[in-house]
Amino acid sequence: MQMEIAHCSKPDNLKKAMSMAEKTLLSGADIIVFPEVFSTGFCYEGLSDLAEEDPYPTILRFLEFSKRTRCAVIGSIIEVQFHKNVPVYYNLGFCVEHGKLAGVYRKCHPFKQEQNYFAAGNSIHPISLERYGVKIGLEICYELRFPEVARKLVLEGADLLVTVAQFPHSREHVWRTLALARSIENQIPHIACNLVGSSSTSSFFGGSVIIGAAGDVLAEADDKECTIMHSIDTANTDKVRSYIPVLSDRRADLY
Repeated sequence: MQMEIAHCSKPDNLKKAMSMAEKTLLSGADIIVFPEVFSTGFCYEGLSDLAEEDPYPTILRFLEFSKRTRCAVIGSIIEVQFHKNVPVYYNLGFCVEHGKLAGVYRKCHPFKQEQNYFAAGNSIHPISLERYGVKIGLEICYELRFPEVARKLVLEGADLLVTVAQFPHSREHVWRTLALARSIENQIPHIACNLVGSSSTSSFFGGSVIIGAAGDVLAEADDKECTIMHSIDTANTDKVRSYIPVLSDRRADLY
């Protein structure tokens, strides 16, 4: 779900996200993916007002939505936790399905300025979507540059890699190259969802892409707000891995 985000405007962004999701479901989607911090953008000046505590109002809205529509939703929001009354903020990835919170993931690699505002998560594990019988390997933006993240998720049984991001125009070529590389080197389908539009400091090119386990591009977006869709056959992953057995040929004794 390639969105343009209104900076710091949670009501507008959620209204748009819901509208786009409803339309996508009419086309037959089962899993909906939104960009990084899609409900607010990186609204550093409004963190105290916009960050959410458990049970997370934004996630609750999508729990209700997913229950009504029998789908799964993946994205990230700004979270706040209080430690001795001191607020600590995280970039919180989430997966919901059919009215249940399947799992969350806190971004472990905040990028540059983010490090001044967000704490780093300290746990990387796949999230199970029980209805679909798949494990989601969720990573957030900058983490696309860390092959160790995707590899750990795959070695722990991830069936589908999902990256939610805000990659700017200046790194468009990096985005596509790394999205393909993470799929090819792990022989795993990959949904990489990026932002379009602009913020006060950057502009965003979109380029969201759905990639098969063999590194084949199944669907790709341009630089406009849009939805791309494609069926993903996770059973094909075994065929790809048996033909070129990268994972079984790893030398774990050496690296």
